[in-house]
Amino acid sequence: MTARLALTYQDYVALPDNGKRYEIHDGELSVTPAPTALHQIVLFNLAKVLDAHVSARNLGLVMVAPLDVILSDRPSETTILQPDIVYLDNARLDALHMRGVEGPPTLAVEILSRTTAVIDRTRKRALYAHYGVGHLWFVDLEARDIEAHVLRAGEYAATARVSGPQPVDLAPFPGLGLMPSSLWPQFLLRP
Repeated sequence: MTARLALTYQDYVALPDNGKRYEIHDGELSVTPAPTALHQIVLFNLAKVLDAHVSARNLGLVMVAPLDVILSDRPSETTILQPDIVYLDNARLDALHMRGVEGPPTLAVEILSRTTAVIDRTRKRALYAHYGVGHLWFVDLEARDIEAHVLRAGEYAATARVSGPQPVDLAPFPGLGLMPSSLWPQFLLRP
């Protein structure tokens, strides 16, 4: 039987800066390639909308990856994730430290790609629930939609799946008026 080597926060910070995205899931290293151009366009567009809403109402802080969300740095269960977008409401701003967000953010947003969708929807979803992240969104690049989930009794419940040009409000943002179709570029990206 092979013993499992559990990585720590110190192991994590020693990883190379080589353009790959590193995370630690309960002590296990997860590596994904750098995001695609479409991923980055949608990320930037969504972050602009959320930041404008949050800033105008003084609701807290919106941040984008790469940013460490350190859910646990206890040996053998170190969990450090890098959601694409993180939102901290004013009550959670004390979780912000120089090394990243320590503890659960109010909202984590994962933009799904072919290389990350399975991990995002299973492993990371379970970790976000385990550590008490109240809201989780999945942005599906291929389906061009957004799924919003809220944590209830330790499990995520879907609250909305939206697409198209109609303005929508998604928890935790009343009055958001997000038009999902506006997040995608109006031009074609070459393969």
